[in-house]
Amino acid sequence: MAGLSRDILKWLQSLDLSYSVKNVRRDFANGFLVAEIFSRYFPHEIQMHSFDNGLGLPRKLGNWSLLEKFFQKKRVPISRILIDNVIHCKGEAAIPLLETIYTCLTSKKVYSVRPTNDDELIPPFARNTASFVIKENIRDSELATTLQDDDTTKNRTAALLQEHENTLRNERVSEPGRFTGPASPNRSNQRVLPRPMPKEEETGKVEFKEVKLRTVDRNISQLRSSRDGNGSSLPQGSEGGA
Repeated sequence: MAGLSRDILKWLQSLDLSYSVKNVRRDFANGFLVAEIFSRYFPHEIQMHSFDNGLGLPRKLGNWSLLEKFFQKKRVPISRILIDNVIHCKGEAAIPLLETIYTCLTSKKVYSVRPTNDDELIPPFARNTASFVIKENIRDSELATTLQDDDTTKNRTAALLQEHENTLRNERVSEPGRFTGPASPNRSNQRVLPRPMPKEEETGKVEFKEVKLRTVDRNISQLRSSRDGNGSSLPQGSEGGA
């Protein structure tokens, strides 16, 4: 549960929820645990039998619809955009949700620790690309609910790409060394001419002699008989060898 402060973790454990929190992004997506948290403080207004601990999108929307009405009644500062991000498991949307709930119910402020050293920041090669930004911010579940209109989807995609381009532009200004590379004093910026290829050495011509073939007038049986006759004419002492 990286990202949650220790105070919120202790607070969640003290509530004795019916399900232990293992994955913040996934466990709070359907709103069931959120309803159970508020039922600890408002037992007469949050009835758990009205909520379903299912993973389907219709059940998620149903749970959050009931919670949104309760938020408006109690003036809980949780926006619809944040709710949609939590439903569709976008990024770390569940963390600010829990921080807001913790502050509203306990009247305590959350002090989140952010990395300040350059070594703790994300390295350049691991930063988000344009395709990753679109994938993380436009989920398949959204295309079936809030982004069914093609024009709305195109506008949302164009806005994400523009935001990503602005981020890259700011990085080029703040980190110019990433894009230009270190300049070497001994290295010229002029284009190096290609070196000429060595000429191939001429080799002597290779001549091939014509092969002359001699025709044989006799057939195969005559050749075999002549060979057998030559073999039988050998002296007996030559058989067997030394």
